[in-house]
Parts: sequence; C-alpha cells; structure tokens
Amino acid sequence: MKYEISRGTLAVLPNDNNSSLVYEDDARYIIHEKPFNIMEDSCRYFGSSYEGRKIGSKSILGAEYKVPIVVEDSSNLIIFPTTSPQSEDCAWISLKRVSNIKKVDYNNTKIIFDNDKEIIVPCSFRSIENQLSRASRLDLILRNRKNS
Repeated sequence: MKYEISRGTLAVLPNDNNSSLVYEDDARYIIHEKPFNIMEDSCRYFGSSYEGRKIGSKSILGAEYKVPIVVEDSSNLIIFPTTSPQSEDCAWISLKRVSNIKKVDYNNTKIIFDNDKEIIVPCSFRSIENQLSRASRLDLILRNRKNS
C-alpha cells in the first residue's frame, strides 16, 4: 500500500527496518515503506521532490540540518523530523496537528496532538521544542509571503 501524507496525518514513525507506523485522526497503519521513503513519495505526489523541498526550507530558514519539509503548498502542510532524516530512528511529525509536548525523561518526549492522541518519541524535549519552533517559523514566513 502506498501512503501519501495528508492533513489527517499526525505522525510517521519507524516501525522496523522496512516499515512505518502511521498515525492518523482515527487510525493507525503499518506501511511497508521506511518513513523517509513515505516523505519522498508524498513530496512527489504533490508535485515536487523531497530534495527540492529541503533546499527551499534551507533557503528560507538559513538552517542546514533537520529542516522541516513543506509536503503540500496550498495548505502549508509542514512535517518536521525528530532526528537526522536519514537516521533509522527519524520520525516525522505534522506541525499543525501538535497541540503540546511534555518531557518524559532526558531522552523521550510525549507529543500530544489536537485530537488528544499521544505518542512518545525517543528524542529530547529541547530537540523537539527546537524542531517545533523551526517548523512554526517556516509556516509563518510562508503565510506572510502568500499574503503580501
């Protein structure tokens, strides 16, 4: 089954070496693709490439690594990585669906979504906080450019 990230997507997490656990509003799926491949396929589905989206984000933010990706332009569907995108541990989180984050311990953070679903990712609170901030800044800059 091919999977394209949409507004209903909450998160795409690594499940094992060749599959992902995808959380949506009312469902959870195992997709037999790595999270990074789902990101690449979703960017292509919406008419671009992952690499092109990454270059665009880097240019707008002036950041070099772990940049958020605009998967789909018209609704500013922005997904951010929890670690290096090439890492086997990288999860992808939908910016607009996050309502809160909480520190679990030094290496784990709980992400609470706008529908009250929760996941725990193996990433420090500070790192998730930075990724949320970076993705929010990208969203704000793009919305301001579209409205000017």
